[in-house]
Amino acid sequence: MTYTLWIVITGCLVGLTCGITGSLLILRKMSMIADAISHTVLLGIVGAFFVTQSLNGVPMLIGAAIVGLLTAFFVETLHRSGVQSDAAIGVVFTSLFALGVVLIAFIGDQVHLDVQHALMGEIAFVPWNTLQIGGVSLGPVAVWMLGGVLFVNLLLIAIFYKEIKLSTFDPQYALLIGVPVVFIHYLLMIMVSLSTVASFDSVGAILVVAMLIVPGSTAYLLTDKFFTMLWMSGAIGILSALIGYGSAVYFNVSIAGSMASSTGILFILAFLFSPRHGLVFKRLRTT
Repeated sequence: MTYTLWIVITGCLVGLTCGITGSLLILRKMSMIADAISHTVLLGIVGAFFVTQSLNGVPMLIGAAIVGLLTAFFVETLHRSGVQSDAAIGVVFTSLFALGVVLIAFIGDQVHLDVQHALMGEIAFVPWNTLQIGGVSLGPVAVWMLGGVLFVNLLLIAIFYKEIKLSTFDPQYALLIGVPVVFIHYLLMIMVSLSTVASFDSVGAILVVAMLIVPGSTAYLLTDKFFTMLWMSGAIGILSALIGYGSAVYFNVSIAGSMASSTGILFILAFLFSPRHGLVFKRLRTT
């Protein structure tokens, strides 16, 4: 495949993976936890490097999953102790992210990881970091990681579809009929963590946050059906990646930044022109 096509595939996989997972956060009113986890996984990545001396593959995913779970656990613990939810997220997010930034200073000369890289990523470099088996290049590592995480997320959603749906819309009823609500909550946190770290190296924390929150929010304005919102969020993520890449090439600007901006443009269009919830159609119905 060509250099350009690998970049487009990577962007689309980020949009699809994060869009589907993020839509569940939107429905659960947990969108800001995505912002927290997308930054705190930096600590998991750095921690995995200290243990394995490598930033590749499974150790990085495990480190991110552990820190993602810790983030959710600390936020929940603080909230149950009387701290407001948004304040709890702010405290945990800034503390763990800052610790990760400090620890980067100890490995900065050994790997291509710094604060700028963590925030913005560089999707243009993705095609150069390829998976080599037996001297044969099988494509970018990022594509394999994103594809693997997407498969795992879809498999988990398929297996626990009923439990996820019930605990999302009526957690009290779900608890009464024996649905493991706490388990589903932390399962979702693992999915968010894996999606984040798989996207992290390519596009950085900023685009990950955009793809986790905005496509799901856009789909929320366009449909009231759970399954439709899931696939529509992924489709909007893909569309944002395609529009963003085209705009970046045309205007010669940041690819990740352009993709993130595209999510915002699509949200504004849905906010204005959604048949049921759009501002324009609401005004027309009231006149």
